[in-house]
Amino acid sequence: MDFWLLLVLLGTMAFLYASVGHGGASGYLAVLALFSVAPVVMKQSALLLNLGVSLMSFIAFYQQGFFKWRLFWPFALGSIPAAFLGARVPLSDSSYKQILGVCLLIAVLRMLVSLRESSAKPLPLWAGLTAGYLIGLLSGMIGIGGGIILSPVLLLFCWANLKEAAAVSALFIFVNSIAGLAGLTTWIPLDNTSLIYWLAASLIGGFLGARWGAGVASNSNVKWVLALVLIIASVKLWFV
Repeated sequence: MDFWLLLVLLGTMAFLYASVGHGGASGYLAVLALFSVAPVVMKQSALLLNLGVSLMSFIAFYQQGFFKWRLFWPFALGSIPAAFLGARVPLSDSSYKQILGVCLLIAVLRMLVSLRESSAKPLPLWAGLTAGYLIGLLSGMIGIGGGIILSPVLLLFCWANLKEAAAVSALFIFVNSIAGLAGLTTWIPLDNTSLIYWLAASLIGGFLGARWGAGVASNSNVKWVLALVLIIASVKLWFV
């Protein structure tokens, strides 16, 4: 029962996150935390699941014409080496759980706080490089792609609209996840059969979510459920 519930939750997270251009790592980490998976396994598993979902999300938004290279490359240039270095930072289980708990709460705020779109402003190169570096470093440390942080930054400073932010964040997550995986100093052997099922669940959910989000982009009906799951996981990380 726990095995199938885990698959359903991973697929659901992939669907919800892909619909807004994210890979779902913070959601996968929340689910894995609820099932008391070891932190070292959580990090590498979330990054692996991130790859396929973020790529499908990027393709869906790219095909609709929302990707802007000028917005992507400064953040990516700063983040890729930082994500690699961040993945090599040793964290105790307690520190990892506390940092992840804070990031999950950021994810909740990202979903609950409506950021209004306004006319686009040019992205200063120094701002893109600096923000990319900081996001990449944190992402590598805890095992996420960083899209949950990049998206609100793009919207808050009016550098992109909602769908442009989704497209840029999706590819940003993909390259950061690769850098984070490359930087891992410890790989824990996973049961191959279980990992295949985890990947399949995330890919199915991600494909459906990416197509729905790129074409419809109505997330108000699902954000409350997703926020509740992340809040529960964050509390569990801090106090259990």
